[in-house]
Amino acid sequence: MSVVVVNPSASDDYFRFFGLEQHFNLDLSALDQAYLAIQREVHPDRHARGSDTEQRLAMQMATFANTAFQTLKNPIQRGLYLCQLHGVDARLETNTAMPAAFLMRQMEWRENLEDQEDDLGALEGLAEEVDQSKRDTLLEITQAIDSAKNYERAAELIRGLLFIDKFAIELDDAISALV
Repeated sequence: MSVVVVNPSASDDYFRFFGLEQHFNLDLSALDQAYLAIQREVHPDRHARGSDTEQRLAMQMATFANTAFQTLKNPIQRGLYLCQLHGVDARLETNTAMPAAFLMRQMEWRENLEDQEDDLGALEGLAEEVDQSKRDTLLEITQAIDSAKNYERAAELIRGLLFIDKFAIELDDAISALV
């Protein structure tokens, strides 16, 4: 039995590897189906009786498929990956500059969290606002990448989304502490 490599020439592009178009707004069910089809072909158990080379190749392809799948499934990782594919480094570690309006909103959220830490209703209302902000940001990222092909803007929006996600986790923790 030999290892069937779905598209070895696509190994430099996770989207091509799964036979998908390079879009931020990704059909996750199509991604799931493509991933499962590849895993059925390359799963190491399927090649347990193959040669050492075949087993090693199957393991490498399965590992690559897992990495590609996890990257494309997560919107932040998918956005960063698309920016990278188009030569834009989001510089997450070094570029923390954000627009003033965004920073002001973050400060307001933090103040509300501190001021209302014992008010479940207020925190749930804040959580709805944060969730709406996340949805709005995801739509802006979709527009920046899929329509405008503006990967610099997308990288800026993704940096903002990371801040929103971090705050949302803190807010969820505060709500959980009250429940």
